[in-house]
Amino acid sequence: MRFVLDEDQRDFAAALESLLAASDTVAVARAWADGDHEPGRKLWGRLAELGVTSLATEATPVEVALAFEALGRYAVPGPWVESAAYLPTALGREVDGIATLALPPHVPYALDADVADEVYVGSTPGAEVGDRVTSVDRTRHLFRVTGDGETHDDAFDLAVLATSAQLLGAGERVLADAVTYVKQRKQFGREIGSYQAIKHALADVRIALDFARPLVFGAALGEVPASAAKVAAGDAAYLASRTGLQVHGAIGYTQEFDLSLWLTKIRALVTAWGTPAFHRARLLDGLVG
Repeated sequence: MRFVLDEDQRDFAAALESLLAASDTVAVARAWADGDHEPGRKLWGRLAELGVTSLATEATPVEVALAFEALGRYAVPGPWVESAAYLPTALGREVDGIATLALPPHVPYALDADVADEVYVGSTPGAEVGDRVTSVDRTRHLFRVTGDGETHDDAFDLAVLATSAQLLGAGERVLADAVTYVKQRKQFGREIGSYQAIKHALADVRIALDFARPLVFGAALGEVPASAAKVAAGDAAYLASRTGLQVHGAIGYTQEFDLSLWLTKIRALVTAWGTPAFHRARLLDGLVG
C-alpha cells in the first residue's frame, strides 16, 4: 500500500509547522514547566483556531497523527491528548477550553489538572483534584483525581495513536538536532559526525523512525493496531533520545540545554497511555487470543 497525504492534509501540516516554528515553543515549554501557563494558553488558543482541538470530531485520525507529530516535534506542553483526542471521541463533541483526565490503570494521574477548565475520570467529571505527583518531564504536571469512569475503547485507541505520533515527532526532532550538533562539534581537528561509529548510531535511529512512521499512519488509517504504532514509535523515540544524549556528551544532561526538553518528554511518553509491556501483550492477545 502506498500512502500519500492529499493536498488539504499537506496544507494543514504546513500551516501547523509555520505556526509552531514562529511560536518559540521552547520558551513556552520552559514557562509551563515553571508554572507560568500564560504563554502556553496563548499558544493553545492559536492552535485551537487552526482546528487542532476539533480534529477528533471533524477530521480523520490521519489529521490527528499529523497534528500530534508536530506537537511532539516542537515539545508543545499541555494535555493535548486528553483534550483533542480522548475526550472529544468519548464525549462525541469538541471540548471547550482545556480539559484533562485520569483513566486508571493506564493513565493513573490527570495531566495539568491545575490549569484545566474541566477534569474527568474517563468520560465522567472528576470529583476532586488531589496532590501533585512528580514526573520526569518537568512540563508534565500530574495530579491525583478521585472519581469513577469507564474506558471508551475508540477514544483510548485514538489517544494511543496521538501519543505515538508525539513520540515520532519528538524522535525526529532529537535526531535532527543530533545531526546538526555532530556536524559542528570537533574533536582532534575533525567533526565528530565524520566518525563511523557516530554515523552508524545515527543511521540506526533514522531506520527505527522510518520503520515506525508507516505503523503510526497505518494505525491512523485503521490498517494497523494502535498498540503496534505505540510500541514502534516508543522504541524509535527512546533510541533517538539515548543516541542524541550520547553524541551530545555531558552537555546533553544539563537542564539548561534545550535537548533536555525532548529527552524527558520522550521518557514520559513511552509509558503514557499504556506501558510498552501492556501494548505488546495487547498485540499478542490480538494475534493469538
